[in-house]
Amino acid sequence: MPYGLGMAARKRPTPDDAATARRILLDGLADGTETFKLLGDVEPLHPRDDTFPGEVFLRLAADALDWCGASRADPLDLEAITERFLPECRFRGRQNKKLQYAVLAAAAVRGGTEPDLLDEVGWWQTDDFWEYALFAAAAYIRAAARRADVPVRQACEELVRRPVDPAPYRPDTSADEIRTSFASCVHDGG
Repeated sequence: MPYGLGMAARKRPTPDDAATARRILLDGLADGTETFKLLGDVEPLHPRDDTFPGEVFLRLAADALDWCGASRADPLDLEAITERFLPECRFRGRQNKKLQYAVLAAAAVRGGTEPDLLDEVGWWQTDDFWEYALFAAAAYIRAAARRADVPVRQACEELVRRPVDPAPYRPDTSADEIRTSFASCVHDGG
């Protein structure tokens, strides 16, 4: 792991963890690293049964939309986003729906809303939201670079210089709350 950080059991994510997750993704994309390798680099920052660093990646994707000037009047086309901007990935069945949720949640964040992640990902009954948020952010950054007609490296360098959202994750959400949400879905037959 090049950043030398690991998430201790039960440790709450910190703003430094959020900055590290953001930096790993931006540095990796700038260097042309495939998303599956980036998952491995980020994984030590992910506390078990927690959405972190998914929120960081949603905000980074929203930053990419803002950076490239996407708007209601001039939207970014999401048609075939996986094929065009995540060519190294193959999603099937529920994986497509999870990616779709992360892509749309990032757009919602850009629009000024806060998606109810716990309500959605609790039904997934898996601990992988952060992975789909990473894929969505990577796709948005690559799409934003294409829209701006610049290399992905340049887009990443410019995104690094942008101010970081002061609330990059949900500090009010504990791993216990997420585990409870998962457990209630299983108990309720969800």
